[in-house]
Amino acid sequence: MSQGYQIINQSAIHYLTFQVVDWVDVFSRQIYRDIVLDSFRYSQKEKGLWLYSYVIMSNHVHLIAASKEGQLSNLVRDIKKFTAAKILKAIETEPESRREWMLKRFEFAARSKSNMTSSQFWTHENHAVEIFSDKFFFQKADYIHQNPVRAGIVAKAADYLYSSASNFLDKSGLIDVEYYGTRIIDTSRNITF
Repeated sequence: MSQGYQIINQSAIHYLTFQVVDWVDVFSRQIYRDIVLDSFRYSQKEKGLWLYSYVIMSNHVHLIAASKEGQLSNLVRDIKKFTAAKILKAIETEPESRREWMLKRFEFAARSKSNMTSSQFWTHENHAVEIFSDKFFFQKADYIHQNPVRAGIVAKAADYLYSSASNFLDKSGLIDVEYYGTRIIDTSRNITF
């Protein structure tokens, strides 16, 4: 792993990306997106996750987060481990037309790693980048919130349900987020600076 993408300062706010192996479009189904949100909620309540911004796309998740306990690496590991197990179980037990294909992709990914047992859901990289200024925070938050717009899913960032963009606009998201600094809303794009 590149030294530049490791979490060095465990107490700092970081921009992170969790990517599904082989870019499998798992999160095109609500049930799997909800598992990620449930894990975030649990981690906020029980493990000291400070979640500032997020988006769940079809095959990856971006977030800006910190650990109240100063153990961000452990928190990220736990979130990824829990969500992987829960999502794999849901793929096996819930109605899923792509079940066999997806499970084979995740089994194949695990076979290429000596430390994996049966299936690998997330890649090992988290693309962790420390947030070092207010400007950089809002630059990353804008990038996160504009993901669904760039993908052609919605016209306005705040219209995408599985994102914190609406939290930034009117505090009405699916999950609570921490508020960072003073916000100025650009209503033409529904973003904050």
